[in-house]
Amino acid sequence: MSLEVRLTTADETLLLDLLNTTPVRDGVPADDLAGPEAARAWLAAHGQPATGDEHRALLEARTVLQGIVRGQDAPASAARFVDDVSYRAAFGDEGVEWVLDVPAGRSAAARAVLAWDALAKAGPGRLRPCANPECRLFLIDHSKPNSARWCSMAVCGNRMKARRHYQRSRTAAD
Repeated sequence: MSLEVRLTTADETLLLDLLNTTPVRDGVPADDLAGPEAARAWLAAHGQPATGDEHRALLEARTVLQGIVRGQDAPASAARFVDDVSYRAAFGDEGVEWVLDVPAGRSAAARAVLAWDALAKAGPGRLRPCANPECRLFLIDHSKPNSARWCSMAVCGNRMKARRHYQRSRTAAD
């Protein structure tokens, strides 16, 4: 028997926020989870335990998930983050509810990997890197035609369109 994992908005937010913790700011790559204080704040803001083990596992999961989404790593490389993860049935007000059990120290990493998997199955190809080669952010395309290309139309989309326009006008002038 297979249990279908449902992707919640919180799971999707956790995954995308995690992938986007390595932005480029003013042309310089940054890491929003590099310091323990920042990592604890990030974990707490996402409702996850803010421990050193969680931080270390989260950094590893981020690297693996970014590689998978960019097509550089195989999905199986994320397997270690879901080892010993299970769902158990519990009775709630409306009947059976499924409760996720994750090993201590890997809660956020496991949730991010499960969210990636659920999103990959529910909307193949909708999670992808920004098309701006100078950007390191990711996007989840919710558009019907699945045609979004940039993490932000106002930032990356505008830059890429302006760059193409400049190149076309420069070529025409030569």
